[in-house]
Amino acid sequence: MNVMAPTRPTELRGCRIRLTTGPAASAEARRQVRAAICAWEIPVDPDVAILLTSELVTNAIRHEVTGIVMLAITCSCGQLRVDVHDTARCLPMLVDASADDEAGRGLMLVTTLSDEWGFYRTPAGKAVYFTLAFQPDVAEGNGRGPQGVIRGDGEPSAPGSSPSPPNAPALPAA
Repeated sequence: MNVMAPTRPTELRGCRIRLTTGPAASAEARRQVRAAICAWEIPVDPDVAILLTSELVTNAIRHEVTGIVMLAITCSCGQLRVDVHDTARCLPMLVDASADDEAGRGLMLVTTLSDEWGFYRTPAGKAVYFTLAFQPDVAEGNGRGPQGVIRGDGEPSAPGSSPSPPNAPALPAA
């Protein structure tokens, strides 16, 4: 029996979107991520991708002072990557939120559902990102489960070191 595996995007694809902070920013970010997944035929669970995007954008908006957040969506090397840039200097950290807390669960969702997440400083502030690995079973509608690989959880890896930015080339602003 001959079975052909579905083709997967192999080249780097990416886009950057400026989001004005406000009530519509998270919704616009979700639309952009869903559109990229569909247009580039990325085999990841779009519901997970937009949930995690919404969490990162909401956190960025909460700490942003200039009124602009940058969303970067890239697809290469068997994964979708979403970076959210803001000008805040405070770094994200996981908190142990209780059942009664109204906030504090966003990064736990990102930790649980992404294949990798982290942050890095930028000249303007910081970026927080997550990745989702391509899932061959998404095409059959099986979805994806938690992966839980944590990167950039706020614990220094070595004295004086900081996470480095991704190795993807710079993308033009949309």
